[in-house]
Amino acid sequence: MNPSKIVQEFLEEGRCEACPVVDMHAHFGPYQGIYMPAHTPEAMMAAAERCGVEAMVSSGHLALVDMGLGNAEMATVTEAYPGRWYGYAVINPNYGREVERELALYDERPTFVGLKFHPSIHQYPLTGEGYEAALGFASERKLLVLTHTWGHSPYDSPSHLEEVAGRYPDVTFLAGHSGYGEFDACMRVAQRHANVYLELTAAYAVGGLLEEMVEGVGADRIVLGYDLPWFDPYYAIGCVLMAHLDDGARRAILFENGRRLLDGRRRI
Repeated sequence: MNPSKIVQEFLEEGRCEACPVVDMHAHFGPYQGIYMPAHTPEAMMAAAERCGVEAMVSSGHLALVDMGLGNAEMATVTEAYPGRWYGYAVINPNYGREVERELALYDERPTFVGLKFHPSIHQYPLTGEGYEAALGFASERKLLVLTHTWGHSPYDSPSHLEEVAGRYPDVTFLAGHSGYGEFDACMRVAQRHANVYLELTAAYAVGGLLEEMVEGVGADRIVLGYDLPWFDPYYAIGCVLMAHLDDGARRAILFENGRRLLDGRRRI
């Protein structure tokens, strides 16, 4: 029997009052070509409530193809759940004028806590000049930037992240998927740059990786995400619970780090 009080409460109750969850990497809405039965606001919030999620931060699938429509939709959805659901403004660097418009609208969207980059989908390198306006904006406001990272990618590898993290020390970067496939390289980036956090979507399932991250980078620099509505939150939470970690590390990853990052940036 696992002696952890957090683990035992999750196993018995399906949630833990002493250790709620903060989800720093969620999405919203249907996605082309993939059946997602739980993509509605009601279904997503029901999933969050079931496993004790205190807050989650989403970017809209629609915004990946249309920033204007998708970011507006995300703002409307999250404002219906104040204090529970927050948003990232998606930035597509291929459309400079539209990026300027979205940045100008940011302050009118009080549930937004940062920006979301997906260089791989937009086929534009994280280090390119098309991201500079958004990164400058995020730097001025000390915002979060959740960026997709993937090992050996020509657009968003750990080496791309290292370059922009060094150029913008006032931006807090969440390395989405922790540079999947180049985990060691992404951990080295986090070791060298205090403004880089490792984000666990998909990475949580790699055996032994969480323990390596905690030892190499520290539990206080890792945040939970699981791409809701793509993946069930219980699987991701379970991977953290069953890793060979102490309760201090579990609590930091599941809850404390995410809350700390949000507390300095949420407006409602």
